[in-house]
Amino acid sequence: MTTNTNTKTGTLTHTKADTLTVLVTGATGKTGRRVAGRLAERGATVRAGSRTGTTRFDWEDGGTWAPALRGADAAYVNYYPDLAAPGAAETMRTFGELAAANGVRRLTLLSGRGEPEAVRAEEALRGSGAELAVVRAAFFTQNFTEGAMAEGVAAGTIAFPAGGTAEPFVDADDLADVIVETLTADGHAGLVHELTGPRLLTFAEVAAEISRASGREVAYVPMSESEYAALLGRFGLPDPEARWLSALFAMLLDGHNASVTDGVRRVLGREPRDFTAFAAEAWGRVVTDA
Repeated sequence: MTTNTNTKTGTLTHTKADTLTVLVTGATGKTGRRVAGRLAERGATVRAGSRTGTTRFDWEDGGTWAPALRGADAAYVNYYPDLAAPGAAETMRTFGELAAANGVRRLTLLSGRGEPEAVRAEEALRGSGAELAVVRAAFFTQNFTEGAMAEGVAAGTIAFPAGGTAEPFVDADDLADVIVETLTADGHAGLVHELTGPRLLTFAEVAAEISRASGREVAYVPMSESEYAALLGRFGLPDPEARWLSALFAMLLDGHNASVTDGVRRVLGREPRDFTAFAAEAWGRVVTDA
């Protein structure tokens, strides 16, 4: 585990995880369950916040926030549906004020790369007075194995409004390691960590990687923004939400995020996992077991 230098003393400092109580919001999701598991392994007392769990937490029900925050030392803030969504900044401001009022001294916020509206939400939370670290992540590699896209991948198709744009896909396990570090180590307050994988890949190249690892053909099908919104509608998403989400993806994949960062290496002292290694583990095992 990487440590951080105290600029006053020159020493490397960590908070002992087994002395911490940490609220993990979205604790059943891609990142939340990974963060909760890693914190528990380190001995932290984890409040796994979710709509139906023992620690009830629902972003749409502000009445669940204070009971979940009360007595916690830190919190992982994983906002749904996205920090770029309408009203997110106001929600972050209210949540931050409540966290500070309940004695929570350290927050780590999951954000997205290249989302101007998300930056507004970051700043709203920063005004709470708690120590805030922001982690801006690229597109998750696990989106191809978990969640809405996984069904299409299993059927042999990746349909998405990305065109030929390259993306530096980041592994959610690397992301979780960074988040846990920011929650348990000193020196991250006020910092923004941008996390990517080690190289750029187009969605067509991702499909080729998955095809090689799984031994079956997976094809990338580029879609327009409106075509993708219609696809989401056929899966039951309400039209306004489908159009907003499709527009968000189209904006994120217009090329302005097509660069890699050294964020994982700077925080963890190691390189991020490459998509090829991820694909070998995710699909190679399936082929072997078959």
